[in-house]
Amino acid sequence: MTRLPLQAVLFDMDGTLVDTERLWWEAVERVAGRTLTEADQPEVLGRPVEHTADWLAATTGAPAADLADALHREFADRVGTGILPRPGALDLLDALAREGVPTALVTASPRAVADTVLAALGASRFAVTVTADDTGRTKPDPDPYLAACRALGVDPASCVAVEDTPTGVASAEAAGCAVLAVPSLAPIDAAPGRTVLPTLEGVTLQRLRSLPPHRLRVMTWNLWHGGTKVRDHRAKQLKVIAETDVDVVGLQETYGGAAEELAEALGWHHHRAGDNLGIISRHPITAALGDPQAGFYGAAGVRIRVAGETEVEVWTVHLDYTPYGPYEAAFDALPAADLIAHEEVRLAQMRDALGRLGGEGPLVLVGDFNSPSHLDGPDVEWPVTKAAEEAGLRDSYREAHPDPVRSPGHTWSPVHAEHEDGSGRPEPQDRIDFVLHRGLRVLDSRTYVSGSPRTWPDVEDNDWPSDHAAVITTFSLGAGAGAV
Repeated sequence: MTRLPLQAVLFDMDGTLVDTERLWWEAVERVAGRTLTEADQPEVLGRPVEHTADWLAATTGAPAADLADALHREFADRVGTGILPRPGALDLLDALAREGVPTALVTASPRAVADTVLAALGASRFAVTVTADDTGRTKPDPDPYLAACRALGVDPASCVAVEDTPTGVASAEAAGCAVLAVPSLAPIDAAPGRTVLPTLEGVTLQRLRSLPPHRLRVMTWNLWHGGTKVRDHRAKQLKVIAETDVDVVGLQETYGGAAEELAEALGWHHHRAGDNLGIISRHPITAALGDPQAGFYGAAGVRIRVAGETEVEVWTVHLDYTPYGPYEAAFDALPAADLIAHEEVRLAQMRDALGRLGGEGPLVLVGDFNSPSHLDGPDVEWPVTKAAEEAGLRDSYREAHPDPVRSPGHTWSPVHAEHEDGSGRPEPQDRIDFVLHRGLRVLDSRTYVSGSPRTWPDVEDNDWPSDHAAVITTFSLGAGAGAV
């Protein structure tokens, strides 16, 4: 298990880098004509001028545009009298600059105010600046942080956002960033993926690098008769696992000892169920789940411990291949109703597997379903994947690649271009291998085939020892909460 690399640090401005949150509070009090209370904080702290102006308009009856102008003037006057950096802010910015870590300023203040602050802090400290003028929606919506990440060319999950208000925290977390909260006026509770500190003093680059979430990379792989159709299959399987840097592999068609042999060679943990299913994991397996004597078709699961005390259920399933819907559609031209009706055996097997899953916590279910997905086209509501969706599982590949035309994601088959019966008919190419999940965030998902496999029957010297493409999904696991 590795943490995602720290790609950038994204800073809020008011109250985080500079002590302007109090100035904004005073400006709102002046325009409102009264002393603000704790109950007013959600409408003031971390909010853009227009939001607070609309809120004041609703309570005072004054035109929102006039109130916005007044708020701009009052705040600008106060900012112009002097800007004080928050404790530790400049030291942290200097440390990030020395190490070449990109930074961005992400603020709900307008551009004019941000430019005034940047003149004092040094605009060159930031590679990107996003203000309330730059996105259609600002905090607490995720748009400002997403815009900063796009401009930097980084993944939000690999970024730390530094914030001082609940509104800003909500924005950064909605964008998928880890959060370091340094509250100014309003308290902020620690939570998964969020660390709360009283000050930026003493915050180091090492500390920031510990905040992005852990990565969990999961592969589903049908080994094709254990890999025995290809010479040196075990060595080639090990090479694939090493090259893809996966953490957990759900196996089908192990043909006996593949899970044990692969795990022993890798120094990993393993679970075998019957002669066809297995799971190997670089992380400790704390429980074996399901029927340990599962048949050729069925389900097997484990619970693995990752990121300290986080536990994730991982299941592998293999469903019956007859009758095969894509053949019936392509070769027999069966209508959708008949194709759906013929999924009864696989549907029953999937429902049995779904009934074995744990009801809480993060979970991954992978496997060779021998059925296409209802998400891949409008013609057939394939019931096997639909049942999994109705049970609360999400298709990681389609989350990463929503357009099935642009990214079909076929896994059957990299070695079968023509049907095996010698008729010369093209083999239907379909997505029948899946990585489904519950309670995790998808960072990436892709199909994988090594080398350039020759087609059947000339496969024995292929680098790729399978007749299926694998699917590999990278998930993030939320960083632990902490308060000091």
